[in-house]
Amino acid sequence: QVQLVESGGGLVQAGGSLRLSCAASGRAWNMYVMGWFRQAPGKEREFVAAITGLGSRTDYADSVKGRFTISRDNGKNTLYLQMNSVKPEDTAVYYCAATLGRIATTVASAYNYWGQGTQVTVSS
Repeated sequence: QVQLVESGGGLVQAGGSLRLSCAASGRAWNMYVMGWFRQAPGKEREFVAAITGLGSRTDYADSVKGRFTISRDNGKNTLYLQMNSVKPEDTAVYYCAATLGRIATTVASAYNYWGQGTQVTVSS
C-alpha cells in the first residue's frame, strides 16, 4: 500500500515559481512510476508530468514543457514538481499519483494511488 501526501501549494503571482512536494510511504518506492495531474474548477483532471522509478525518463504535457520540471529523491521517498514562469491558467488542484510499472504513463486511469491534492493559485 502506498500513501501520498502533497504539500507546497499556495498563491503565487504570474511569472513566479513554486515547488510542490509529494511524500510517499510504502516499500520499493523506486519501482513506482510517479505522476502529477491537475484539475481546475469545472474541468477534467489532466496530466502534467510523469517520471519513471529511477528517474531516467520523464514526460510532460505540452502546456508545461519548458516551465515545469518533475524530479524524485528515492532516498527520501519524495516526488517534486518545480513550477517556473507560472501562468493564471496553471491554477488548479495538483495531485500526485503512483503506479507500478516502467512507462511514464500520461493516463490517469493507469495510476492506482493518489494524494489528496494541493491548491495552486496563480494571480495575474
